[in-house]
Amino acid sequence: MHPIIFFSKMDFSQSNLFGYIEDLQELTIIERPVRRSLKTPEEIERLTVDEELSDTERAVYLLSSGQDIQGTSVVANLPALMRQNPAETLRRVLPKIREVLHVAGVEMQLTAAVSFLTVLQEESVSIHTYSHSFLHIILQNLEHRDAGVSNAWLETLLAVIEALPKETIRHEILNPLVSKAQLSQTLQSRLVSCKIMGKLANKFEAHIIKREILPLVKSLCQDVEYEVRTCMCRQLEHIAKGIGTELTKTVVLPELVELARDEGSSVRLAAFETLVNLLDMFDADDRSQTVLPLVKSFCEKSFKADESILVSLSFHLGKLCNGLYGIFTPEQHLRFLEFYKKLSTLGLQQENGHNDNQLQLQTLEQEKKYISVRKNCAYNFPAMIVFVDPKNFHLELYSIFFCLCHDPEVPVRYTMAISFYEVAKLLNSGVYTIHKELVTLLQDESLEVLDALVGHLPEILELMTNGGENSGSESKLLSIPDLIPALTTAEQRAAASLKWRTHEKLLQKYACLPHIIPSDQIYYRFLHRMLTIILTNNVLPVQKAAARTLCVYLRYNRKQEQRHEVIQKLIEQLGQGKSYWNRLRFLDTCEFIMELFSKSFFCKYFFLPVLELTHDPVANVRMKLCYLLPKVKSTLKIPTDKHLLQQLDLCIRKLLCQEKDKDVLTIVKRTVLELDRMEISVDAFQKRFYENDLLDQEKERQEHLLLEMEQLEKEKQQNEGRSTNINDKMFEKKRRDSKTSSVLAKSITLSVPGSSSSTSAGKEDKKSKLVRSQSFSTQALHPKYSNIDKCPNKSSATGYTSSVSGMGKSCMLSFSDDSFRTHSTGNSGNVAFPSSCSSRNLFNSADQKNNGNKESQSRKMSM
Repeated sequence: MHPIIFFSKMDFSQSNLFGYIEDLQELTIIERPVRRSLKTPEEIERLTVDEELSDTERAVYLLSSGQDIQGTSVVANLPALMRQNPAETLRRVLPKIREVLHVAGVEMQLTAAVSFLTVLQEESVSIHTYSHSFLHIILQNLEHRDAGVSNAWLETLLAVIEALPKETIRHEILNPLVSKAQLSQTLQSRLVSCKIMGKLANKFEAHIIKREILPLVKSLCQDVEYEVRTCMCRQLEHIAKGIGTELTKTVVLPELVELARDEGSSVRLAAFETLVNLLDMFDADDRSQTVLPLVKSFCEKSFKADESILVSLSFHLGKLCNGLYGIFTPEQHLRFLEFYKKLSTLGLQQENGHNDNQLQLQTLEQEKKYISVRKNCAYNFPAMIVFVDPKNFHLELYSIFFCLCHDPEVPVRYTMAISFYEVAKLLNSGVYTIHKELVTLLQDESLEVLDALVGHLPEILELMTNGGENSGSESKLLSIPDLIPALTTAEQRAAASLKWRTHEKLLQKYACLPHIIPSDQIYYRFLHRMLTIILTNNVLPVQKAAARTLCVYLRYNRKQEQRHEVIQKLIEQLGQGKSYWNRLRFLDTCEFIMELFSKSFFCKYFFLPVLELTHDPVANVRMKLCYLLPKVKSTLKIPTDKHLLQQLDLCIRKLLCQEKDKDVLTIVKRTVLELDRMEISVDAFQKRFYENDLLDQEKERQEHLLLEMEQLEKEKQQNEGRSTNINDKMFEKKRRDSKTSSVLAKSITLSVPGSSSSTSAGKEDKKSKLVRSQSFSTQALHPKYSNIDKCPNKSSATGYTSSVSGMGKSCMLSFSDDSFRTHSTGNSGNVAFPSSCSSRNLFNSADQKNNGNKESQSRKMSM
């Protein structure tokens, strides 16, 4: 049953009308707080500053009596004041800022830290003046109660330390640091001291660090607060690099070993990461006796009790395995490889059907941790290929590579897509083994994965088609059979999404396909798609990317008929299109054509269609054309293109005389001046155009080469087709001859005794002759003989004569009598024919001779 809806009529009587008005008046209360929030005249008067004050006086006034927002504005403008008048700013403004910062809020403090750092970077004053004026203010605000403010001032101080001289650092920073690092100080003060000591380690000599800094380091490594021990542990890497290898072995390494056994998980994690980063500073004995046992214990504890270190362990595992590679036994090598494999599938056991009773129900936090672990394994995959040797990839790591590329989580597949190029480079000749995963990532449902893969797509495809053992110039697609469908699917998915930048990037990278895919496949699967994108897509960068890629496809297309068809479509559908947007894209396409093709090519096909747009009804089209005219004129050569230059001058005059749009007319006049200053190159070489002429000649040479290759391919196909037809005809005639000979043999056996052996010998002889004739006729012709079908009846060319002679031999060997065959075979085929005969005449003469033999045989039978 449908619900019953009751409609009540609105009553517009006088009594109810006043009720509606009261309700409307109540709604106006919403606007009252907005009006009350406006500044009163007294407040506006208080915020007003005299316009006659200078910048420095205005800054001092606002810091003294202004509001917080005005003081923050002055502090943010401090670098500009230092550039204008540094002396007055230091004398009057900076003391005011120092006073205000004592009571300032968080926003002004953060702004001041950034402004002080900007003044240092711009070097508005000398470093001595800076340390005298700014350093004390920075040190006073280091221990701010707000952690964000304290970190901001600390970052400024660490940047200042890089520029300060040693004496200033020692007196102003290092000496007070001794008292700041004591246990009696606050936690924030001790944390700041740890970070400062890590920075100071690179500023002093080793003996000063050993005498003045290392005692503080040991004290902070044994601090009662785990935050201080963690912070100091992370600074040990910088300190070790400052004190050298010997002191690192005797002082830093024992501290790291002790911190690696700390009760705090964050301390153990910091110790492990510092150990990994310092592997290069330890010798083989330290690695095998100290570092390796610690790493083993980390790996064992990561799965049992301490999962917090699991993410960090997976991130550093590649660096760790390669750093300890020299001291691994085969058993340890295998154990670490199995550990990596286990991490790569962590959290996927239940999804893969491997239910482990020891695994508890995964919480959301565990799920995130496992995704991070697998992502780190994907990040380390190239390092693990080096660890196992690329020769053993298929046996040891291919299954893990497959799992990571098909991982259910996008971040893991995204990381694999980023590192795919590195994997392909490492595999080198074995790269063909991962072509299925390339196709899988190209068809991934996430556009982020596709975007990550497309970054190095040209290099990957080049390695896939030319780096594999099974690849070759004649069969490039055999190594990746599903490449073309995967590429088209990826482009269609990018086009259907709203992420046009990914689509633009994809179209730009697809310009590499002519070096990978045959020309016909490009024409039928990609070229027309690019034209469709130009005509239908609404995003300008995407249209331009498609236009340039289309021009690249046109540049490397190997069939003149297809090129003419595409050129005609560009002129008709873009240059003469109904939409002015298409005509604008035509001009963009012409720019790409001028960039990629020779000058003669542009002048031949596109020069006049471009000039026709001077009569376009839309001003924007004419305006864009005017900007393009200097480039158009640069494609001309005198005296070859003199008539085109006259057409260009005529169009410019018409624009000057007939143009009514003011903006277009202004650009036309500017373009005319630029065209007058231009010099046109001539057909002969000139010094000022030498490089451009060389480049243009190279482009023109490549275009002519494409035409010649196309002609040669056509002639080769015609010759192959003709030889196939000849073989078919010869086979048919042989079949008829064999039938006739069999009838003759039957009739002869009736009258002549002992003829069976001669008949069988004749059949074997005919078989051998048939095979020999087919082998002659099916041989591929050399390119210089490829135009044999165009040979006239009276040809004197040596190449044509030898080719015809060869074909004549095959025909005569097939159809001549036994005595001639024996003679020619004995002399290894040294039979000469006049050069005036053609293949057609040879075949006709052979047919006549054969028919004559048939007639003579029939007469013998009748007798």
